[in-house]
Amino acid sequence: MSRLPSEFKKLLSARFLFTFAVQMQAVILGWRIYELLKDPLSLGFIGLTEAVPAIGLALYAGYLVDRMRPLLVYRRVMYVSFLSGVIVLAEHIFQQNLSVTVQAGMLYFAAFLTGTARSFSQPAIFASVPRMVPRDQLLRATATMSSAMQIARIAGPAFGGLTFGFLGPIVSSSLVCAFLLMAAISMLLIKKDIPAPEKTNMHTSIQAELLSGAKFVFSHPILLPALTLDMISVLFGGVTALLPIFANDILFIGPKGLGALRAAPAVGATLMSLYLAKRSLRGRSGTWLLSAVAGFGLCILVFGLSTNYLLSLAALAFSGVFDSVSMVIRSSAVQLSSPDHMRGKISAVNSIFIGSSNEIGEFESGIAA
Repeated sequence: MSRLPSEFKKLLSARFLFTFAVQMQAVILGWRIYELLKDPLSLGFIGLTEAVPAIGLALYAGYLVDRMRPLLVYRRVMYVSFLSGVIVLAEHIFQQNLSVTVQAGMLYFAAFLTGTARSFSQPAIFASVPRMVPRDQLLRATATMSSAMQIARIAGPAFGGLTFGFLGPIVSSSLVCAFLLMAAISMLLIKKDIPAPEKTNMHTSIQAELLSGAKFVFSHPILLPALTLDMISVLFGGVTALLPIFANDILFIGPKGLGALRAAPAVGATLMSLYLAKRSLRGRSGTWLLSAVAGFGLCILVFGLSTNYLLSLAALAFSGVFDSVSMVIRSSAVQLSSPDHMRGKISAVNSIFIGSSNEIGEFESGIAA
């Protein structure tokens, strides 16, 4: 079996470090905001603050990625994310001299920058990977990238919660900045750049270009139902934003336990991803998708009613198992259905569905609480 290209491995390292750091920072932000404001709605506003740029800039991000060098776009994602980490670190260092309003404003602005970076991140990666590896290695490269991201989503929250709980917020946020800096360096080490995709129609208006990805998805008989069903299930069933409340007021487990709760869905998703890597789904994808959505909803219901830490962990882990099935079906549909010259724009539309379900779902959870 031939090895994956070294340039792809550098991109993989950068994305792993980026995801690891962002997941760490999510735990820190959630705990600090709730610590400052003691209001469930304030946690929901973190999701909304990330969702506004992530969704609002998504179509433009896809358009830009399809017209520029995608690796250049991803490098700039690293810089914006690093700035976000520095702002959170500054809030910790100078908190004694700042009002609660200013501290909360800094944290929300950091979340806004994270959402901005994420809006460009997925289209840039989606457009880069198929052009960095040979076609016969694409599935292997995609699986490797997916596994690395799941590991980052497990380790990042757990490490963030542990360092925050044992070493304090300044050390924890300093490590976030260090990992983001390492991610930026990994991107700079990529020597072979990817040229901008060839333009298929020079006379198309910017407005038509921006909307072309959305038109493709909304006219596709498979993509639209799959993405919509997944979005609705997470939109009304996500509990990520409320985990600090469960950790502090219901389960009484502190920031270290919060990190474990944040990591639990990714643990389940990783185990399911490893299983699916060896045994592909058989039968009708629609049936699998409906079953996965139903299972996800049941797990969230169990978690919402639980006052036992281990049961809560198990419910979240199994929610990750079912979410992984949904993600595999959705990702496969997007990957197989995207023309090369529209990968960025179609991925941007996909990110709108993801952003709607995750971040706006967090806001909805905050309101409901």
